[in-house]
Amino acid sequence: SVTRFAMAQREIGLALGEPPTTKGYPPSVLSLLPQLMERTGKEEGKGTITAFFTVLVDGDDMSDPIADQSRSILDGHIVLSRELTDFGIYPPINIQNSASRVMSDIISPEHKLWARKFKRLNSLLKENEVLLRIGAYQKGSDKELDEAISKKEFMQKFLGQNPEESFEFNQTLE
Repeated sequence: SVTRFAMAQREIGLALGEPPTTKGYPPSVLSLLPQLMERTGKEEGKGTITAFFTVLVDGDDMSDPIADQSRSILDGHIVLSRELTDFGIYPPINIQNSASRVMSDIISPEHKLWARKFKRLNSLLKENEVLLRIGAYQKGSDKELDEAISKKEFMQKFLGQNPEESFEFNQTLE
């Protein structure tokens, strides 16, 4: 837990007289995060370490200094959403706020196009959610939004799955 690490270092730093900065974190916290996170990864002749770091934020505040610093250091991040949990969608991954810097290196160009399109259609649905709920959207006004609406059920099923379900990587492209 990066959050617990940062909180412990905050207490140490403050006890040693460091001045508090953003959200009460002393400078030592933000300087130690890269050291912690960059210990994982590939080291010539010594192998690779993969790590899953967790960062908890108050009230989904993604501008929290620990979350912000972590996103800037790591190769990717998966953002979980309380809102999706409330709708019973598991895993509650917010694809709009999640990212991978290495995705392009490990997928085909076709897969990349599909992923971008999926994310775009999902964004359109989110942006126009209020219009759709109150019935103010006129079909035919926006072809791309019409496509998103027609694929909404499929996209929701794709994003959520039961714990008993598992899919091979290639199945996600079908």
